[in-house]
Amino acid sequence: MNKKIKTRIAPSPTGLLHIGNLRTALYNYLFAKQNDGEFMLRVEDTGQARFVEGAMEKVLEMLSWSEINWDGDIILQSNRLPIYQKYAKQLIEEDKAYYCFCPAERLEKMRQKQQEKKLAPRYDGTCKSLTNDEIENNLRENKKYVVRLKVPKDEIIEFDDLVYGKISYSSNDIDDQVLIKSDGFPTYHLAVVIDDHEMAITHIMRGEDWLPSTPKHVLLYKAFGWEMPEFIHLPNILGENKKKLSKRTGDVSVEEFKNKGYLPQALVNYISLLGWNPGTEQEIFSLAELIKIFDVKKIHKAGAIFDYKKLNNINGQYIRKLAVKDLKNLCLPYLEKVYDLKNYQKEYIEKVIAVEQDRLKIISDIVENTKLFFTDDLQYDRELLIWKKSDLAGAKKSLELFFDFLTGNWDEDSLENTVLAFIKESNLTNGEVLWPLRVALSGQNSSPGPFEIMSVLKKEKTLARIKKAIQKLEA
Repeated sequence: MNKKIKTRIAPSPTGLLHIGNLRTALYNYLFAKQNDGEFMLRVEDTGQARFVEGAMEKVLEMLSWSEINWDGDIILQSNRLPIYQKYAKQLIEEDKAYYCFCPAERLEKMRQKQQEKKLAPRYDGTCKSLTNDEIENNLRENKKYVVRLKVPKDEIIEFDDLVYGKISYSSNDIDDQVLIKSDGFPTYHLAVVIDDHEMAITHIMRGEDWLPSTPKHVLLYKAFGWEMPEFIHLPNILGENKKKLSKRTGDVSVEEFKNKGYLPQALVNYISLLGWNPGTEQEIFSLAELIKIFDVKKIHKAGAIFDYKKLNNINGQYIRKLAVKDLKNLCLPYLEKVYDLKNYQKEYIEKVIAVEQDRLKIISDIVENTKLFFTDDLQYDRELLIWKKSDLAGAKKSLELFFDFLTGNWDEDSLENTVLAFIKESNLTNGEVLWPLRVALSGQNSSPGPFEIMSVLKKEKTLARIKKAIQKLEA
C-alpha cells in the first residue's frame, strides 16, 4: 500500500510572509491536494533571538487570505523541546553525537585563524576526544555545552532531488554541526529532521537555498535509521537585476501586495507560474485548475524573474471579472482614506467604480483614477486641451460649439449617437471635439472616454467643466 502524501510549510515567526515562501506553500499545497494527501503547517519558533511579536499571526493571516488552507493542527516546535532533547541524547548514547564544551572565545579565535588562512570556518573536533570521566566532570560542574553530530570522514553523501536530479557531497566538506545549542534549544537541522519524520512528511519542497543543508539532513536520517522523504528544491524568485528578490528589488511580503490591492486569486495565479510552466498558452488558472494540472516534473531549475507588468495584467483580468458591488467593497477602504464620500450617493460611487473597472490594474489605483469624479477643482495646463492636429483657437471653437449644442440637446440614453451626429453635421472631426472635451471633463492626459465621464457627471457638472475649459483658453 502506497504511503499517504504529506507535505508541509514551516514558517518562522521572524517577519512577514515572503512572496517566495507563499509560492513554496502553494506548490506544497497543490502537490498534496493533487495526490489526495495532506498539507501541514509547522511553526519553527525555536530561534528565540529572532522572534518578532505578532509575526506568526500575520503569516497565518496571509496564508488564509491566499486561500492556501492547511490540514490538521498547527505544530509548534517550541512545544516539542523534550522530544529534541530525547533524540539528541539517543545519538550521544549511540556514539553518533557528542558534547562540546568549547567556550565561545576559543571558537571565535579558531574561526579567525581559519579565515586568515582562507579556510572554510569549521569546528576542529577537540571535544570529540574527551573521555567519559571528563564529560561527566564537565556536566557535573554545569559547564555550558552544545551537542554536535559526529560527521563520518571520507564518505559520499548522495540524494535524489526531483528538480535537480542526483546530488553528491563529500562528508569531508561538512562540519560537525551543532544539534542542540547552549540554551537547550535545537538547531534548525535537528528539529526539521525530527519533525518531518514524526509528522510523516513524504515530500520536502523548499527553496534552493536549502540545498547545501540537505546533506546534513541526510546524515541525520541515516544516523537515526529513518526512511528519507523525497526532496524537491525550488528555484529562487529573482528581481529585475536577476538576484534573489529582496527589499532592494521590490515588494517582497505578501502583505505589501495585499495592501496595494492585488487580489489573492491573481497573486496565487501569477506566482504559480514563477518556476513552473503548464506547457500551454493558458495563463489564467483557478486554484482548482492548478491542483489538476500542477506537475513537479515541469518545475524549472533556473530562477524566475518577477515581472510586475505580467502580475498587473493578470490582476487586471481578475478585477474585470468582479461584480461591481464586490469591486466597490474592495475599493471603498482606499477611497475613504482620501475622499469625503458622505457627500455622494451609493449609486454615484458604484457608477464611478464601474467606469474605472476596465482600467484598474490594482485596487489602490482607484484613488488616482477617480480623482476627476470626486473634485471639481481640476488642475491642468490649457495646452493639454489642444488636439495634436488643432490649435488654441480650434480647441476653443470646438468646445464653444459643443457647449451650445449640449445645453439644449442632452439626452442621456442616446448621448453618444447624438454627439457624434453633431460632430459630423458641423464638419468637424472626432479628434477636434472629443479630445478637448475629454480633457475638459477629466483634466487628465489619460482617462475614460468623454461619454463615460458625462454619464457619471450628468448635464450640470459636464457643462460647468466645459465652461471652465473655455475660460482657460481665453486667458
